[in-house]
Amino acid sequence: MDEDDDPSPPPPAKPSQIPSWVVLGFALGALFVAALPRRAAEPAPAAPAPAIRPAPPPQVTTIEAVFASWEQYAVWSDNTTQVALWDAQTKSYSDCYEVLRIGENRYFRSIPALTRPVLTHGVVPESPLQFTESPAQREKFLGDVRQENWNSFSAGARAALGPSEVAKPANPK
Repeated sequence: MDEDDDPSPPPPAKPSQIPSWVVLGFALGALFVAALPRRAAEPAPAAPAPAIRPAPPPQVTTIEAVFASWEQYAVWSDNTTQVALWDAQTKSYSDCYEVLRIGENRYFRSIPALTRPVLTHGVVPESPLQFTESPAQREKFLGDVRQENWNSFSAGARAALGPSEVAKPANPK
């Protein structure tokens, strides 16, 4: 018998490469995840801030007493006016009221905001109340101011030009 005729055992089969690729993919994925930036540790939730309570609405007796002291500065229109009371907490004129005058009685109604023009003349600057006037009263005041300014301007211009000399007609004789 010929030794060449003997079938030689088949060469051993190569191991599959699939598990190698899976391991390589897993290793690359793990490296990629490790390379990602880390999140900063989240701070513990802060203690809740103390609740800020809104200021209690002013007492009606407060506005009545203040208005009684400063009423002489009120500008009435059809027996009503509007005022704003100074609030020390907000440091503004934030408490607004409409005042109705019937005889000697005064009735106060809280309103969200002033709807009339604020009085800018004839009021003491340290007043705890901000007074209003009607639009018609405001227009009259501004008209008076314009007229006074015009009169002052005209008088100044006349004084600057000096006395006017009227040309005398020539005597035909």
